[in-house]
Amino acid sequence: MKLLVNPSPEKWKKQLARPVQKTKEINKIIKPIFEKVERSGDKALKKFAHEYDHVNLENLIVSEEEIKASKNQISKELREAIKVAKTNIEKFHAAQASEELIEEVMPGVICRRKSVPIQKVGLYIPGGTAPLFSTVLMLGVPAKLAGCKEIVLCSPPNREGKIHPAILYTADLIGISKIIKVGGAQAVAAMTLGTESVPKVDKIFGPGNQYVTAAKQLSTKYGVAIDMPAGPSEVLVYADETAIPSFVASDLLSQAEHGVDSQVVLVTNSEKFAKKVLKEINTQLEDLPRKDIAFKALQNSTSVVMENQEEALFLINEYAPEHLIVAVQNEEEILDGIYNAGSVFIGNFTPESAGDYASGTNHTLPTYGYAKNYSGVSLDSFVKKITYQKITPEGLKSLGPVVEIMAANEQLDAHKNAVTVRLNYLKNNEQ
Repeated sequence: MKLLVNPSPEKWKKQLARPVQKTKEINKIIKPIFEKVERSGDKALKKFAHEYDHVNLENLIVSEEEIKASKNQISKELREAIKVAKTNIEKFHAAQASEELIEEVMPGVICRRKSVPIQKVGLYIPGGTAPLFSTVLMLGVPAKLAGCKEIVLCSPPNREGKIHPAILYTADLIGISKIIKVGGAQAVAAMTLGTESVPKVDKIFGPGNQYVTAAKQLSTKYGVAIDMPAGPSEVLVYADETAIPSFVASDLLSQAEHGVDSQVVLVTNSEKFAKKVLKEINTQLEDLPRKDIAFKALQNSTSVVMENQEEALFLINEYAPEHLIVAVQNEEEILDGIYNAGSVFIGNFTPESAGDYASGTNHTLPTYGYAKNYSGVSLDSFVKKITYQKITPEGLKSLGPVVEIMAANEQLDAHKNAVTVRLNYLKNNEQ
């Protein structure tokens, strides 16, 4: 992990650059996958399962027996933990629901807006180096709360042709029964195009590696929406000497272990503190089962000493981290200066992993700087906002002339006439 002291703003972009994603090379792989899935459907998915997951599948759909058996394949302790997390996530996301908006903007002109669930959604749940059953909660709970009519869950099988039982148990707990054994870009392609086993959906959710991200972006060209262009995970910790070095190190490592293409950043006002954290990282790293992955991620990562608070805030907002941990004495002042971040964790006792699992906020967040213009997943991600308007005869008499003038000045006479014929009708029928 590199250590930089008061770097000049001109060098930030290069020094904090995320791991390069070779988009052109990836797309050369992704496009043929879409073409094969479109052409051959389930047959292509089974072939990809053999090629990428090293398993021969007779049936892509997870059976009811497999789902029921999952309960006894994980510990009671884990089942209870999942239930607590589900409750917290439900509470926070249910509170996000908004009532229908009705506003009479002028006498006789009533405007309305209400939320309508997206009918068919696809959830992609990674299951490779780490089976992310927590993502089932983060996507499945708001999808259910929103009232989505059809929820399709795709996750890669292991070499025995099974999906991790914690993923199945969590899906069943939420009430998701359409579960497909398919992973990677081919899962995204299947939900985009539809196959014999995988329904075509309207919007695709879920994190993944750079191939999954590229596939999601390609799916938009087929008229399917996506949650966001979320790629490898990342965290930035902003800490001063009131923070505890071992805590900061643990947070940095918790993201570094996600994957070799993850990135972690420490920003602090003290070089002495930065060196304490780096020492702690080396100590804790040795005890991690995934230390090889974390070690490689740390090669892409940086510790930055910024003595000037204003410059530190500017750097943080320019970087726009997926996860931002603020562990400083003047936390409220700092929070007021943050406007680019996926999710923020405040204080020494708020580890990022709490948000990953069970605090209630959503962990599906924008990465790679997309926090500048994307929000994380929420209840709103699973609904559309439809507007309505109703105009009474009296309302049209007031508003109609305004529309006529504006339409005429845009030289759209048919628009003007749609109002004029109604006004003439009202005038003639009053006589």
